[in-house]
Amino acid sequence: MRRSVFTRLLVVVVLIAVCSIAATAWLATQLTQASIAREQGRELASDNRIYATLLTYSTDHRDWSEVDGYVDSLIREHPGRRIVLVTKDGRTVADLGGDGGQLPAKAAAVVDPLEVDPVLVPGAPADRIDKRVLGPFRTPIDFRDREDPTGALYCLRLNKKERTGLDCRERDLPFDTRADFTALLELEDLVNACLARRQLPPVDLDPDYTPAQKQSTGVQPPDEPAVGACVAASRKEQLTPYVAQPVLLYLTNPTGTPTAAISLSGNGWRVVGAAAAVLLVAVGVAAFAGARITRPLRALTAAATHMSGGGDIPPVPVRGQDEIAGLTRAFNTMAANRAQLEQARKAMVSDVAHELRTPLSNIRGWLEAAEDGVHDLDPALITLLLKEALVLQHVVDDLQDLAVAEAGSLRLTLERVNVVTTLEQVQAAHEARATQAGVTLSVTADPALFVRADALRLRQVLDNLVANAVRYVPAGGTVAVEGTSEDGDCVITVSDTGPGIAADDLPHVFDRFWRADKSRSRSTGGSGLGLAIVRKLVEAHGGTVGVSSTTGVGTTFRVRLPELT
Repeated sequence: MRRSVFTRLLVVVVLIAVCSIAATAWLATQLTQASIAREQGRELASDNRIYATLLTYSTDHRDWSEVDGYVDSLIREHPGRRIVLVTKDGRTVADLGGDGGQLPAKAAAVVDPLEVDPVLVPGAPADRIDKRVLGPFRTPIDFRDREDPTGALYCLRLNKKERTGLDCRERDLPFDTRADFTALLELEDLVNACLARRQLPPVDLDPDYTPAQKQSTGVQPPDEPAVGACVAASRKEQLTPYVAQPVLLYLTNPTGTPTAAISLSGNGWRVVGAAAAVLLVAVGVAAFAGARITRPLRALTAAATHMSGGGDIPPVPVRGQDEIAGLTRAFNTMAANRAQLEQARKAMVSDVAHELRTPLSNIRGWLEAAEDGVHDLDPALITLLLKEALVLQHVVDDLQDLAVAEAGSLRLTLERVNVVTTLEQVQAAHEARATQAGVTLSVTADPALFVRADALRLRQVLDNLVANAVRYVPAGGTVAVEGTSEDGDCVITVSDTGPGIAADDLPHVFDRFWRADKSRSRSTGGSGLGLAIVRKLVEAHGGTVGVSSTTGVGTTFRVRLPELT
């Protein structure tokens, strides 16, 4: 079963709507997520800088008493952020950049140089102790002297462990080296106390806090993970007095409301619901628009079907100014033109039948009379039959010329034609008939006036116009033919002083088989095709022909052709 235009249109609109909605939703989601990610990235970078600044403060200070100045500078550097520092026992150290509103349930980070957040500080040491915290040491771990060329350090270690009382000449050592080794010995005491609690043997530490046995003898110390845990715990115990105590860092907006992370992953059904609602609206609009579009199309289809059956149809109603309304107007115009053409066709068939019926009836009548012996087949009868045959031939020739001209198949032999010469030939051809009818025929033209035309067809045009004028002008009247140059064109006028043509008849002068006097006989009126042939011949030359007339005064035909200079 074939689907209707409305169904196909609705399907197309639905598919377009679905694809558009899906693409728009996906694009909006991607752009929103990217925008949120950028915004969160900027906030995260800002928060990281705040954390890093406060962490630096905590490594350089033993308490938070001077932190307000640092926090105030951070607020100016990162406007729109509220910074709150709270100790683990709930005491507020600093609260700047906000109105003192409620804090989030979870802190953004813990500022503790002995427990550095590896997420906020990429590359943090494995024991999470900030390398900048030296405590009792004088030099960073990477710059401590690990050599003992004089044995002084070994002597100091031996005196400490066995209390030998040896003179280790430690005064000859650099102050920083002596201080660093003293701090290392203190750390060993803390580590060995931790190991003793775990029932593990003591160890000696190198300046990098690794067990000395491992590097000196290559022997793996017992339970190395336990030793590493005691070293990390002992280091934190040793360094705690030299840094600020840990605090909770809260980062919010100035009102205290925490910044919620936005995620679109849980809103899938909302997106689907919104898309479905938009789709329903699109389908409804498509159905309404489709009905409005297909209603006039169905009316046009019904009218075209009725027209194909040969019936006359009333005009299809036109609604609006859109393309379909334009199509409807064009269809109505086509239907009206078709009706006029059909009426003209019927009239032409009737006219042709009428024009041929009379001479054929005359010929048949005379022949039947001769056959029945009523009239002798003498030369006079033959002359009458020949005259009627010539009338038939004239009608047929005129119809053939008109058909060729209307089909655009008329062949013209264009050449340079002198207008005055052509007019003089026309005058010579019609002078005798004009004199016989008591009509004065005159021609005038500029000798230098030329046109590019087919000389025989131009004669045919002028012969028709002059013959008609002479035929209708009463005795004592005049027919004047004049050739002039006007606006770059050659204008040939044929004017007569005949009875004129009524204003209502002027639009029909060039119609086929038209006669001003419907009762006029063929012997005086010709075939009724002459002026129709004149118009087609003039148009074939790229010109125009018109007529003006005043009843009781006369008629003027104007032929305008391109002038040849």
